[in-house]
Amino acid sequence: MRNRLFLLILAFTVKLASAQTSAPDSPAYKRFPTIPPFTILQTDSTNFTKENLKHHQPTLIMYFSPDCDHCKHQWAEMEKKMKELKKYQIVMVTYQPFDEMVEFYKEHKIAEYPNIKMGRDTKFFLPPFFKIKSLPFQALYDKKGELITTFDGNVEVNKVLQAFNAKD
Repeated sequence: MRNRLFLLILAFTVKLASAQTSAPDSPAYKRFPTIPPFTILQTDSTNFTKENLKHHQPTLIMYFSPDCDHCKHQWAEMEKKMKELKKYQIVMVTYQPFDEMVEFYKEHKIAEYPNIKMGRDTKFFLPPFFKIKSLPFQALYDKKGELITTFDGNVEVNKVLQAFNAKD
């Protein structure tokens, strides 16, 4: 009787341990499909976190590089559609040096768009979280903070808007 109980406990422990280590290749954003607990350093040297986001408003997190031509093109397309994008909070995040981010911020007059927050991912948290392979990278979240979809590389802004609208 004691041996059976021991074997049952052992089997349960092994099963539990294997369940926790399954799917190691699955990106964190798929295992935790809500807005990640990020912290970015903004151009004014203050921190902006997930907790600072407006509640009940869809969110677009865009990982970019200020010197990336694809990212510049993506921003140009987004800027043309800012009237449609203004109801979404946009968090533009980079890993590049702080001064390059500030230069991009000023050059593209990001301050004119109150729905956009820009900052540097000083802890390099988001690339491994999303397993980012190419830039720009965009993650869309609904007003509950749940993942809608992600896009690697350039994407038509109309596709982004369609993804948001399909979830509303």
